[in-house]
Amino acid sequence: MHRPSPRLWLPTLFLPLAAQAEDTRYQAEPLVVTGSRYQASGWRLPFSVNRIDAEQATLGKPGVNLSEALGSVPGLVVQNRQNHAQDLQISSRGFGARAAFGIRGIKLLADGVPLSNPDGQGQAATFDLDTLERIEVLRGPFASVYGSNSGGVIQLFSRDGQGAPRVSADTSQAAYGTRRTRLAAEGGNAQAGFIINRSHFETDGYRDHSGAILDKTFAKLTLHPDDLSTLSLSVSELDQNDTQDPQGLTWAQVQSDRRAAAPSALLFDTRKSVDHRQLALNYERGFAAGTWQSTLYSGTRRVIQYQSIPPAVQGNPTHSGGVIDFERRFHGIGNRWIQPFDLGGSLLTLTAGLDYDQSRDERQGYENFIGSTLGVKGALRRDERNRVTSLSPYVQAAWQLGKLDLQAGLRHNQVEFEVDDRFLGNSDDSGSVTYRELTPTLGASYALLPALSVYASWGQGLETPTLNELSYSGANGGFGFDLKPATSEQIEVGLKARLAAGTRLQLALFQIDTDDELVVASASGGRSRFQNAAQTRRRGIELALESRLSESLRGHLAYTRIDATYSQAFSSNGRMIDAGNHLPGIPAHSLYGELNWQPASGVSTAIEAMYRSELYVEDSNSARSAPSYALFNWQARFEQRVGALTFDQVLRIDNLLDRDYIGSVIVGDGNGRYYEPGPERAWYIGAGVQYRFD
Repeated sequence: MHRPSPRLWLPTLFLPLAAQAEDTRYQAEPLVVTGSRYQASGWRLPFSVNRIDAEQATLGKPGVNLSEALGSVPGLVVQNRQNHAQDLQISSRGFGARAAFGIRGIKLLADGVPLSNPDGQGQAATFDLDTLERIEVLRGPFASVYGSNSGGVIQLFSRDGQGAPRVSADTSQAAYGTRRTRLAAEGGNAQAGFIINRSHFETDGYRDHSGAILDKTFAKLTLHPDDLSTLSLSVSELDQNDTQDPQGLTWAQVQSDRRAAAPSALLFDTRKSVDHRQLALNYERGFAAGTWQSTLYSGTRRVIQYQSIPPAVQGNPTHSGGVIDFERRFHGIGNRWIQPFDLGGSLLTLTAGLDYDQSRDERQGYENFIGSTLGVKGALRRDERNRVTSLSPYVQAAWQLGKLDLQAGLRHNQVEFEVDDRFLGNSDDSGSVTYRELTPTLGASYALLPALSVYASWGQGLETPTLNELSYSGANGGFGFDLKPATSEQIEVGLKARLAAGTRLQLALFQIDTDDELVVASASGGRSRFQNAAQTRRRGIELALESRLSESLRGHLAYTRIDATYSQAFSSNGRMIDAGNHLPGIPAHSLYGELNWQPASGVSTAIEAMYRSELYVEDSNSARSAPSYALFNWQARFEQRVGALTFDQVLRIDNLLDRDYIGSVIVGDGNGRYYEPGPERAWYIGAGVQYRFD
């Protein structure tokens, strides 16, 4: 099939620009703070940043996790594992694609508070989408201004309570025994605002042995002591008890029964419990000279996880068992001063700050058997105190010179790991390791026309091993103090254009070269050892198009093409990995489209389409790749107002064409259980009511 050259069709995108060059009546550009740390138009910033408002992210959607909200962002791959024991898998331009559980390599923030541990391992399940105001997603070189393990940044913001007090309740039912209920209250005035939200979610799961129950609570109090100050206090909780883990399947098992759990998951009753509590304080004060911002947070996280490691494997005296049990205490503080300087014909804004984050784990490992009884907590095999500390001062500068905008940043990253091994029956893993690195960034954008801006940026980044990756990577399966961090250099060029009064386009080309990429050295006995063995190169193009096609119709389009390969051969798990092999877990092509139609007030319907090309599942690229797939989803939403009451109803059907597909993969699984099948056609219906006290 003949494909037109980009040289032929790209210029046609910009034909409307000439006609609009003299017309500056554009829809207001969305304001963002991610990347620059001060409120600015995304149009002027020399990097890729997207803003998703609450309406686009949540209306007509189940409100369960971030996979529902991030489809329209190019460069991101969000894989819903359909496994609440392991959270989502999110990668940004390839960063984080190897994560076997949770999210790594991407900085997650909620109201300025890291959802990522200082080692870079994070989880998105703790954030409550019910209270969302907006999401900002940053890719490219300037992500490194947020410290180590920031291959990309996803920053979530909860809304402040505003307007007349109101209470609301909603409930939903969905396929596979899925149910959700929510109760909330919020309101506010010029002096104060509040939000209280409580949700309960439970599901039997699409696959066998994938049931889950999640209870979330979020409360926020916002105070405005005067016209120059804002103080907000928030509390969040997540209770997730005995969430079942179906694990991945081999390709033969997928073909036999795609809804099955792995036999070992049933044999050992693999499951996970999470108890998360967090308190956060944000303060902002304006002065005649500048603005002071401060964030303080603290919390606890308890995790108990039962794995499927065979008892015979645990006969090795250095093995740490098949039950993970840890209690984490974490805290941190971030302070920054934002200082603008009016230089007559230009504006210079300087930002200086310091981030400090620390987590302390009381970590034990136990055998997952007692005698012949499996899936129970047995004898102690590990007893450690782990501490991870991150201390990072930084400075950023933004200089607006008419049509030219310049940005620069410099951050000093210091991440320290300390291990106090108190279980000396096998070996002493006590010790410490500290990673230090300066990461500079530079960028410039120029407005060629009122409707067309071009930009370029460059930066260096740092990705430390996570505590989990260090834990088993030593020579004898102990702590891998000799692992080095991966370092990267990124270049990005792009343009931002307004093709019509309601149409925005972003186009970016990027290249990322990484040294000392962390890869699996061996995988056996339920444990993976990691090594620094590879150089990689990622090149790609991203396109994002948002358009209000008419008063009642709007559309979103996002496309990503990425070529991610090893640029140097290396040995992994006893095999030679050739230069030119593709990095696993990163699709070469991703496409997302959405059309939303609102034919009348209180009535809307939308259809989503998503395509993802095949996924390699391990470094040699020889195992069966997860096939490409295309999915379509449809939703309709209705709203009625009767006096102080507002009613809403939602009907949704996912996977309209009932396609079989692999929703996510477990990269490099030592047992060949790479594949996590996605659900068949699934229905969802919900209804809610809100009462407003006017």
